[in-house]
Amino acid sequence: MVRSIPLLKVRNIGIIAHIDAGKTTVTERILYYTGRTYKIGQVDEGTTVMDWMDQERERGITITSAATVCYWQDHRINLIDTPGHVDFTAEVERSLRVLDGGVVVFDAVSGVEPQSETVWRQANKYSVPRICFINKMDRSGADFKHTISTIEGRLGAVVLALQIPVGSESSFRGVIDLVEEKAWLFDEDPTVKPQESPIPDDCREMFKKYREMLVERLAENDDQFMLAYLGDKAIELDEIKRAIRRATLAGKVVPVLCGSALKNKGVQPLLDAVVAYLPSPLDKPAVDGVSPKSGLKISRPPEDDAPFSALAFKVVTDPFMGRLVYFRVYSGKVKVGDAVVNSTRDKKERIGRLILMHANQREDITEVETGTIAATLGLKSTFTGDTLADPANPVVLESIRFPVPVISLAIEPKTKADQDKMGEAMTKLADEDPTFKVTFNKETGQTIISGMGELHLEVLVERMVREFRVSGKIGKPQVAYKETITQPVRVEGRFIRQSGGHGQYGHVWLELEPNERGKGFVFEEKIRGADIPQNFFPAVESGVKEALETGGVVGYPLVDLKATLVDGSYHEVDSSELAFKMAASMAVRSGVARAKPVLLEPVMKLDVVAPVEYMGDIIGDLNSKRGRIEKIETRTDACTVSCYIPLAETFGYATRLRSLTQGRATYSMEFYRYEEVPAGLVGEIVKARA
Repeated sequence: MVRSIPLLKVRNIGIIAHIDAGKTTVTERILYYTGRTYKIGQVDEGTTVMDWMDQERERGITITSAATVCYWQDHRINLIDTPGHVDFTAEVERSLRVLDGGVVVFDAVSGVEPQSETVWRQANKYSVPRICFINKMDRSGADFKHTISTIEGRLGAVVLALQIPVGSESSFRGVIDLVEEKAWLFDEDPTVKPQESPIPDDCREMFKKYREMLVERLAENDDQFMLAYLGDKAIELDEIKRAIRRATLAGKVVPVLCGSALKNKGVQPLLDAVVAYLPSPLDKPAVDGVSPKSGLKISRPPEDDAPFSALAFKVVTDPFMGRLVYFRVYSGKVKVGDAVVNSTRDKKERIGRLILMHANQREDITEVETGTIAATLGLKSTFTGDTLADPANPVVLESIRFPVPVISLAIEPKTKADQDKMGEAMTKLADEDPTFKVTFNKETGQTIISGMGELHLEVLVERMVREFRVSGKIGKPQVAYKETITQPVRVEGRFIRQSGGHGQYGHVWLELEPNERGKGFVFEEKIRGADIPQNFFPAVESGVKEALETGGVVGYPLVDLKATLVDGSYHEVDSSELAFKMAASMAVRSGVARAKPVLLEPVMKLDVVAPVEYMGDIIGDLNSKRGRIEKIETRTDACTVSCYIPLAETFGYATRLRSLTQGRATYSMEFYRYEEVPAGLVGEIVKARA
């Protein structure tokens, strides 16, 4: 079977940017001009194709990445529109893992914004060549030069301006193509074609300056072009275009275009640039993986005749169709009904329906070729990051690494009827979203949900209500406090019961002493002679453990304690395992009260990365929250603060940090150890527990 579109003419691209830069508006115009849609959707009116979820339309933001296919100049463009909010960064992460190129949208007024930096770093991680589109050139305060300087300064990119604006703010009417040396003027009516015109006289100076800069930067970043630049012959137009493409694919330069998507200006030249300068699957190196059996490295070339390999990058529970798995084919092809292997989990799967997605609309197909992004039904054991492969030639591709959740909430069903439905709903949501975690805390009896931010969890809880018809109560999770002792004691425990017939007799002497912090519970026996038979030692240890779990003076579990059985006595008839277990429990309970018990709280290791100018505010805030600064490291563009902070002080920290740094800081947090609660706070905690 001959391919409908040659692989050289396939583009897998993502639209990425900070929230409100205009990604979805750019995508809607791309769909209109490529003939995919016949009416332009508006974000403000909730009529966009790509923001199809009710919550996206209500909030005016993208929550989940949406995939579609469109065609331009005989090229097939597989397009993914990604979210801009930091809480949904996992959607960007998984999209960039399977894309070949990206269009980064910037607001002409704001320039590089916090999430722009985040998505730029993500694109760097996956070596994704990209084009920049400076949007909203018609807005008051729009500044093309300033935006370019922020891209160079904050992102460290080598900018290659391919266009300059004709007019600015309300007078913005078109762009000058620095490569082809002509102007394009646009009408706000999307049905009117762009008008080619000579370069306006008032733009000639700016044109000369940027044209020289374009040629010089190309010469600096492409050796082939350098030879032509230094030669005597005039440089051909095709030579310039080939050099831009080579330098872009190598990641040496980032082409920059401009326009106003909302006013339908500059979108067609952007599509031309996507086709001309972003990579096809053939421009990317063969994908590397490992053999699941031998662990040896395997390469899969992007060819239809190669063994089938694909990466599942997204799982969606569709209310009408069931479990949809999105995947990108890196080599070979797959048909409906084919048997494949999930080589990550060593599970056999069969391909059910194959679907090309257009946001939430579907088009059934019979075959998926190399370089295609599609979805399938019927895969029960495949999750995000898994590899699907030819059963005869299995390979495991590099998976997708997601950031760990940073905020947690307690949730409980409102009614008993909701209990089972809630468990099922949370399992399905966790399947879809790898940054959503569900755990059950045995100590507090709470179900804890964790995610990337308050908005992230709020959206997921809303989805439970709307999609799964289950409602829950949300609350702040309780901190799992613990207790320990601070001085050694020697205690006696007696359990004697006589009620006719065999009685119960257990008698022990224990030495309790503090153990090193974090070392947990240790049990030893130092019995001399035959005071207590050895077969009762496990019962004594079990009794001690039970008393520790029941809790100390306040009622929290006891940790970091060493118990040594040193003496005792037994009765040949009445002694039993139960009696010694009870005697040991009684000894611990009476001994803890005399061993100066203290309350312990979990302390987290927190690392904050932020621009230097916010360091004072961040350190001041951490000090006010009982944080202990361990070290501060300064880099060229940012500072890292490492500190230890009580878990109780971290709730809401994600939101607090964003407000302190205008959203430009990131942080990671992990459990460090338990430490003593300051004496002044113990009373409040005990009161809250009561």
